[in-house]
Amino acid sequence: MLAGHPIPRSVWSPFVYLWQDVLVALVLGVVARFARRPAIVWSLYAIVAAHVSINVPIARELSSPLTLTMMRGAGGALADSIGHYLTPANLALIALMVMTATLAPWLIARVNISIGIGRTRLAVAGALVWVLIGAMATPQLDTVGRHRNAIATLLPRTAPDAGSGPASSDWRASPFPAAAPRAADDLTRVHASARDSNVLLIALESTAARYLKIYGADRDPMPNLTRLANRGLVVDDAYAVYPESIKGLFSTLCSRFPAYDTPAEIYAEVPCTSIAQRLETAGYRTALFHSGRFDYLGMRAVIEQRGFDVLEDAGAIGGNVNSSFGIDEASSVRRILQWLDTLGTDERFFATYLPIAGHHPYATVAPGPFNDGTELGQYFNALHEGDAALGELVAGLVARQLDRNTVIVIFGDHGEAFLQHDGNVAHTQFIYDENMRVPFVIALPAGDKGAPGPTRVNRVLSLIDTAPTILDVLGLAPVAEHQGVSVFSREPRMALFFTDYSLGWLGLRDGCWKYMLQLDAGRSSLFDVCADPGESINRARDDEGRVRAYRERVEQWSAAQRQAIAARR
Repeated sequence: MLAGHPIPRSVWSPFVYLWQDVLVALVLGVVARFARRPAIVWSLYAIVAAHVSINVPIARELSSPLTLTMMRGAGGALADSIGHYLTPANLALIALMVMTATLAPWLIARVNISIGIGRTRLAVAGALVWVLIGAMATPQLDTVGRHRNAIATLLPRTAPDAGSGPASSDWRASPFPAAAPRAADDLTRVHASARDSNVLLIALESTAARYLKIYGADRDPMPNLTRLANRGLVVDDAYAVYPESIKGLFSTLCSRFPAYDTPAEIYAEVPCTSIAQRLETAGYRTALFHSGRFDYLGMRAVIEQRGFDVLEDAGAIGGNVNSSFGIDEASSVRRILQWLDTLGTDERFFATYLPIAGHHPYATVAPGPFNDGTELGQYFNALHEGDAALGELVAGLVARQLDRNTVIVIFGDHGEAFLQHDGNVAHTQFIYDENMRVPFVIALPAGDKGAPGPTRVNRVLSLIDTAPTILDVLGLAPVAEHQGVSVFSREPRMALFFTDYSLGWLGLRDGCWKYMLQLDAGRSSLFDVCADPGESINRARDDEGRVRAYRERVEQWSAAQRQAIAARR
């Protein structure tokens, strides 16, 4: 699992990286010593050996053995992504592990060495000391989780601690209040600027801000999004709450934080006044169209009974099957336009479109312009193909003259990583900016004379602010139980976020400061992302007071959300 990956050079490294393996060997030894039936011992050994063998290539690709959260996510919808990694080399690694696990007991039995009871006790005592030293030294080394073996990752993880400080009634208020926003940042004029307009909400799959031209990238995989941004508002620092689509969708629709280490299925029971429900009561027709499948990771629990008149996924829409994850975007766009054609001329609509272009394995119907033979190039091609469908959707609105009274809100549901940081691939396992910072664009109606034109919104936004921001633009009253606020309010707010797929991470963005807490090790990282956008210089030792305040905030916030979600309140 470790071959080819960097290992910290320290006297503690052998203890840190091997103590869990020694512990598993000790446990199996105890079972073998006291089990009355050899079949029990061999069955347990076979299960452990098979699980470890499968996890070797997984850990090499993802820098983590399978956790329970990852196992829940490895369903049929991800069959193509899983198949992508079934390479001859990875299959050979699995075969090598199975062969070793099969032959090793036979070879040891052939040697038939008896070391005596005294030496056995000495060996056990030495192993226990190794385990103790390794467990104590682990927090001292940043292993990116690679010290864990395939058995340890299945054990209960460290849960967020509420800490000892007082609870906050406003989790997103900074412990270090910034100066009042500059006059140039005053966007209160946007309030009610699109009253009585339609709303098209688009959540781009796996789309990080850093890869887009409107956020300073050299290449432009999404030119249609760039054109929309040129007549709208672009939020500079928008952050997902969770780097995965389903609970991220809950945070967007319901303007509520999901909770650490909770399955998506329980969110069906969590109280929520979604943006669709709020607009439905205001007389809007509502629909949600998804190029993927609602059965993925408990998505139905998040979207059903949330105020949508129409819910259609890849199975209902039909089209070209792009991958096991879903269908091509052009088919979804055609279906959305067909639905719009069924509406009366006096009916307002709220349509939500959830594309899948950008999701691994970055499948496309046709070759794209970014043919550099890398996964990043394939990813850009997938974004480009999804952007072409976005262009068709906007053109369809123009042809129907709906662009004159439709607000288009486009954002990334989370980012996507390509080893910008050690071990960081895909999107779920870390909370660096490539995982969490997303595009957020609001294109106001083309016929609205009050539209401010291309405008940069220099604020920190959390995706839980999406629903309140839409209501603000429409001039509708906010929902009291929403945890988000309109991005156009004058009061600045922090963004709070977490992940629990592999290691447990909590984090926040406060102005130029980005804070991250790795829960298992209790290790803090602090970055000045304005001066260091690549998050390469950890400033935690330079400002211990800020680190303490931020750590207390994220621990208390996460524990409070977990308690609220568990209580279904």
